[in-house]
Amino acid sequence: MIKQLFLSLGLLVVTHYSTAQIDSSLLRHKDADTVKTKLNMDALYSRPFLKINKVPVALGGYIEMNYQHLGTDGVSNGSELQFRRFSLFVASSVARRIKLMSEIEFENDPDEEAEGKSTEIEIEYAALDVEFHPLLNLRAGMVINPIGAFNQNHDGPKWEFTDRPLAMTQMLPATFSNMGAGLYGKRYHRHWMFGYECYLTGGLDNSIIDNDHNKTFLPEAKENTSRFVTSASGEPLLNGKLALRNTRIGELGISWMGDVYNQWQQDGVIIEHQRRCDVFDLDFNTTITKTKTTLVGEWAWIFVQVPPGYTQQYGTRQRGGYIDVVQPLLKRKMLGWEGAQINLALRAEYIDWNVGTFQATGGNIYDDLWSLMPAISFRPVPQTVLRLNYRYLQQRDIVGNPPSLTGGFILGLSSYF
Repeated sequence: MIKQLFLSLGLLVVTHYSTAQIDSSLLRHKDADTVKTKLNMDALYSRPFLKINKVPVALGGYIEMNYQHLGTDGVSNGSELQFRRFSLFVASSVARRIKLMSEIEFENDPDEEAEGKSTEIEIEYAALDVEFHPLLNLRAGMVINPIGAFNQNHDGPKWEFTDRPLAMTQMLPATFSNMGAGLYGKRYHRHWMFGYECYLTGGLDNSIIDNDHNKTFLPEAKENTSRFVTSASGEPLLNGKLALRNTRIGELGISWMGDVYNQWQQDGVIIEHQRRCDVFDLDFNTTITKTKTTLVGEWAWIFVQVPPGYTQQYGTRQRGGYIDVVQPLLKRKMLGWEGAQINLALRAEYIDWNVGTFQATGGNIYDDLWSLMPAISFRPVPQTVLRLNYRYLQQRDIVGNPPSLTGGFILGLSSYF
């Protein structure tokens, strides 16, 4: 039913004739303001690039580093200096309406240090776009699945916070990219913008329930590099997103991805029942014109069919999200930078990895967390941000014992180049 709905919507979109003109510019000058984008689906191309004369290749990237001092229940590792990310963008206009975009990233994720896989160098994105019509374009290669907004619009310099949203990294697989192909398109009309994306890609596998976390954990699927050449279930992952933006109101995005995630047959023989995983996501962002306050939020729901032999430690339903509030305080010439800006911000986050009650007792299943992160940031130019955050986090185990408490300061610097 879900597949038919998305395919029907896609058919209606691509068959509707429009005289609107798409912005065919692939590259932006390195001094362009990259903080604001048209739609979240445009984020990959709304970056600063350096293009030299008539050379067909443009370069760009960003860097991200932190100092932090955090402690959990009074235990701390002390001062930590972290080189988080270094990303290199390479883009090319192959020919008229044929474009290539790629991103190569070095990432050091402190959340995965205990598993011995914190440092990674990988191709995060490499796709070729062939534009037929503003509402009908082909994209193929290593694409980022458009589940939610953050998965597409994740560059560090765009955010006032040193850490990525917890729900988008510890519940959803952040920057989840797969080999795949699909269609996308946009329509502009006065104050309205509409966009869609629909892809068939590689995807999830049995590691989402068979992992070292001992719970349903979708980010584990990122560790399976075979997803770039094959699908664990023998079926592609279907992923679609619709986005609507009004320049006076904001942007609303609705997305879904899902399909069978387990290997249910081998050599043509059925070895177990098919098990599905479906993810729904709702995202919204707006700026209040009078106060220039920016609101960014996202909420996701996950539904996983877990084998009957598994205990209730493995959740069949998950939910979580975040909301950011960013308030500009001062914008003027400071320390020689024209238009430098100081912002105050606050992020509120919540994750519930196991929604439901215990069958034996009827008591609530916990395994959840919530967090508040106030921040102050300084932007000498829009592409560079110096930010000071404070993390306050409470996390409960599956039976709801008194929560562990995490707190501390994080000072970070991130910039496009």
